[in-house]
Amino acid sequence: MKPFRDSGARFGGLVVRSCAALVMIGFLPCAHAKTGDRNQPMNTTQDSVSGFNAPNTVTTLTGHVVVTQGTMKATGDIAHLYLDADSQISRIVVTGNPAHIQQLDDNDKLMTGEAPTLDYDNINGIAVLTPHGVVTEQDTGDARADKLTYNTNTTYFTGDGNVSATYLPKPKPGKTAPPAQGGATPAAASTAPASKP
Repeated sequence: MKPFRDSGARFGGLVVRSCAALVMIGFLPCAHAKTGDRNQPMNTTQDSVSGFNAPNTVTTLTGHVVVTQGTMKATGDIAHLYLDADSQISRIVVTGNPAHIQQLDDNDKLMTGEAPTLDYDNINGIAVLTPHGVVTEQDTGDARADKLTYNTNTTYFTGDGNVSATYLPKPKPGKTAPPAQGGATPAAASTAPASKP
């Protein structure tokens, strides 16, 4: 498993995956972005767009922005798409109130990330959420920090500034929920015969 790094301190075991995500994140065990998502076409919807479909340019998407690629979905108010020398999208910067990213991992668990600014390196699969970033992995937990950085390929995660994390317990197989207070489950209480006055 990959370590969680909190401003220099290391914690083994859990790795938050976000999505990410978004996300994206490194405290969740063995959670990687859905294999093949980055090989899928990227689609966008927005209120308006301006830019060039040319090498080394930036295209700006404005208003109700939605960017999808495979199971990855990013939303926000404004997005800047950076094209590299081969006219491939190398970087996406989304801003919003908040900007949001979500993605499934190979186990179909949802990871999400939110922050006012989401900066995603589309070539290397690294997401940076600032400030006040939050990344959540379904059934695993979440992490919060002024700056969250998550590598979707390796699940390595770092958090800097006001870092906190919540780790959910893993459900035990075959266990049922404990009975309601008073010893009777709601189903048992509703099927019991009513006593006569």
